[in-house]
Amino acid sequence: MNVGMTPAEILREENRRNRDRYGITAWFYDLLDAPWEMQYRKWRPKLVGDLYGEVLEAGVGTGRNLKYYPSHVTLTALDFSPAMLRHASRRRRDATCSVRLLQDDACDMTSVDSDRYDWVVATFLCCVLPAGLQEQAIAQFGRVLKPGGKFRLLEMVYSKDPLLRRRQDFFAPFVEKVYGARFDRDTHRHLLNHSGLKVTAQNFIKHDTYLLIEGEKIG
Repeated sequence: MNVGMTPAEILREENRRNRDRYGITAWFYDLLDAPWEMQYRKWRPKLVGDLYGEVLEAGVGTGRNLKYYPSHVTLTALDFSPAMLRHASRRRRDATCSVRLLQDDACDMTSVDSDRYDWVVATFLCCVLPAGLQEQAIAQFGRVLKPGGKFRLLEMVYSKDPLLRRRQDFFAPFVEKVYGARFDRDTHRHLLNHSGLKVTAQNFIKHDTYLLIEGEKIG
């Protein structure tokens, strides 16, 4: 299928397949996520509840974070899947802040201005992106942030605990097939490689699998 395609074309095709996948997954995404949402909903207020100013949420999905943003935030929430955004539009009713929903790809953000946002937030976005598009998406985070603007990314990574790793290995084929996600995307390393972004903190919010990475735009 990839014969004669350039590396860039292969990546675009992989990303397109991801978008098409979510056209189907969106119908039962919240149902599949329900067991994990029992813990995620405890984290969401801390992930977005202290934000301020102009905020961009990249990969808003079905909009689970929307109701937890402070009322004074002006939020732009984007996703590349129209089907996921339809679910997010219903959850927008529960938000107390101003919410603008955009269909756009986090790797391009063609409809988003440069140097605009005080914060960029993403939960489980980068683990869905193809490995070859990680740096492209992170470059977009840097482009749209104001100088001194901050980012907060929550990702899933492989555990060093043998028991947890075996459990992740068991679920990995399902997670990749349904969500397009992997546990080996190494988002932290890609952030360190971006000269315009500085990682200021990283910590695990559960075990050594849920990694929260925070930082800011420098220069």
